[in-house]
Amino acid sequence: MSKTINLAKRVISQEIEGLNALMASIDESFLEVIYAIESTAGKIILSGMGKSGYVAKKIAATLSSTGTPSVFLHPAEASHGDLGVISKNDIAMLFSNSGETQELNSIISHCKRLNVQIIGVTRNKDSLLYEISNIKILIPNTAEVTDIGAPTTSSTMIMAWGDSVAVTLLNKRGFSKDDYRLLHPGGSIGVRLIKIKDLMHTGDRIPLVKPNSSFSEMILEMTKKRLGCTGVINEEGILVGIVTDGDLRRHMNLDFKKSAVRDFMTLHTLVIDQNMLAVQAFALMNNKSVTNLFIINEEKKPIGVIHIHDFIKAGIA
Repeated sequence: MSKTINLAKRVISQEIEGLNALMASIDESFLEVIYAIESTAGKIILSGMGKSGYVAKKIAATLSSTGTPSVFLHPAEASHGDLGVISKNDIAMLFSNSGETQELNSIISHCKRLNVQIIGVTRNKDSLLYEISNIKILIPNTAEVTDIGAPTTSSTMIMAWGDSVAVTLLNKRGFSKDDYRLLHPGGSIGVRLIKIKDLMHTGDRIPLVKPNSSFSEMILEMTKKRLGCTGVINEEGILVGIVTDGDLRRHMNLDFKKSAVRDFMTLHTLVIDQNMLAVQAFALMNNKSVTNLFIINEEKKPIGVIHIHDFIKAGIA
């Protein structure tokens, strides 16, 4: 068992060595890639065959999801009509360990006809791909982990290089969490980045009464809005308290017919900002054992309200 564990650690150690070599190799050619992509009015076409193709497909997905429109073009399909995806304003980013992948030839020829820039990513400085590329990226020729030469360290390095390009671009463009969420509306990413303003009840759906409102007025408002609570605002529209089902239970000894809202409302209610992440607000509600939160603006006026059931409907709970 220890022999197997040691082998696993050796694989990871050798790939780390490859990543260190890659990091040391980053030079002005990396800046050329960034400047070219920033300047293009088109999209990025990524291609590679075999393992390089899988890596290219992943990098294309990462670029697209972080604000750089990109598509993967399978080299074997390119010469059967898919070359049409390449336009004059595009940039081709081609991956090949050897730099001599025959299947890339049709893409290279088409790019040359359209005068499309080619970013060649290879480990072979003497290869055709390196020679014909407008921007030449030489990945360190660090040994693969296996004696048979199966792509391991090389694919890890190229994947990391692609991540470096994507992250550099998103930072230079100021690509934000909001931008990222818009491109990931489904799945766990979308859920984690939902903000309170996307879920809260607004406008006429916010239950509100005044401190001098009667018990019956308050009950009608709570019943009408169906959130189990109502906010309490003063004459200036500032939130000064809240009434919940729990407040009514705690004040059962009061003569509600003779009481006003000020007699049983909770002061100093917990409030949040509309830009708070929904997952953070949900955690806050659980921590404070509350089922409703009011959202206020800079003037302390209520602009929304949210119920714990809203989180459940959004798949956050």
